[in-house]
Amino acid sequence: MKWEFSNDAPIYAQLILQIKVGIVFGAFPPGERLPSVRDLAMEAGVNPNTMQRALTELERDGLVYSQRTAGRFVTEDRNMINAAKRGLAEHHIQVFLAAMRQLGYQQEEMIALLRQETDKEGITDGGSGM
Repeated sequence: MKWEFSNDAPIYAQLILQIKVGIVFGAFPPGERLPSVRDLAMEAGVNPNTMQRALTELERDGLVYSQRTAGRFVTEDRNMINAAKRGLAEHHIQVFLAAMRQLGYQQEEMIALLRQETDKEGITDGGSGM
């Protein structure tokens, strides 16, 4: 998994987001054992305590669970994973809306631009193309 960080949010929050993306898109499949905190931290280039904080938060959210001697695992609950996917979509929409408002766009203009771009991409109302 490729880890990327920016200066606009705490590292642990960015780790949570990136691990959620990994779970939603299958880099960490349902039921799979996650690498150790130390291994994940080394791979991401972060402090193990920061990775531990992110994983603890994901556990609280129900996307990850611990088995005392076996480590941490990705939930097998598809509803939980779908809820995370929806949450990620909502996050991206909020970022998009904030950027468009900053550019001075009103709701109707945003919708028109979205329609124009989805038409270019061949995205239909039925969801094909996504």
